[in-house]
Amino acid sequence: MRHNKKFNHLGRTAAHRKALLANMASSLIKHKRITTTVAKAKALQVYIEPLITKSKAANDAVITPVIKIVEVTKKDGTVEKIERTIKVNSSTPARRLVFSYLKDKDAVKELFGTVASKVGDRPGGYTRVLKTGFRQGDAAEMAIIELVDFNEAALGASKKKETKKSTRRSRRKASSDTSADTPIATQPKEKVVTVEETPAVVEEEIPAVEEETPIVAEQSVTEDAAPEQEGDASEQPKIEDVGK
Repeated sequence: MRHNKKFNHLGRTAAHRKALLANMASSLIKHKRITTTVAKAKALQVYIEPLITKSKAANDAVITPVIKIVEVTKKDGTVEKIERTIKVNSSTPARRLVFSYLKDKDAVKELFGTVASKVGDRPGGYTRVLKTGFRQGDAAEMAIIELVDFNEAALGASKKKETKKSTRRSRRKASSDTSADTPIATQPKEKVVTVEETPAVVEEEIPAVEEETPIVAEQSVTEDAAPEQEGDASEQPKIEDVGK
């Protein structure tokens, strides 16, 4: 029974499991991506990420001179103490510790060289597990485990997104700048529109008044003209009488 057993035994003994994880870790460091089952990939994450954290100390490692006192015996038999400076690399203990886990010199060299320099700025989460489906035969769930900083496709996509965001921000700034200037340009246009609309209303009212006034004038003229004609007819006979 697995009471309080938090790690996966992978159906192997302790020695077999350590050898398996050491070989998988060395392969991942050399090839940067391997395909395995999901259970083994998750177990490998727990195994390799502390080793990568230890390798990051190599970037900060400085060769420091250490003063050491050495006893030298002369021909006379006298012993003299001489001070000598010895150069010590601070990454050497970390390299030895990682080698005790990986058992591969090439993998240790690659880890403290290429991988440590690439992963130096990342605070953790050096690996990624991507599920790929089920294996034909035993239907085991398969996955790809890879080092995050060595996936060029994912890094290229993230850079493109960053550039798009930067362009959008610049456009927003430009639009905000133009929006601040637009009210000054739009105010005169609104005034012109209102001035053009008012004459149209007056022109529609004027013809209605002009149509009514001629009718009244005609009626008055006709009514006034009728008596004048009658008066003229009455005066004509008088002129004829005078002629006679």
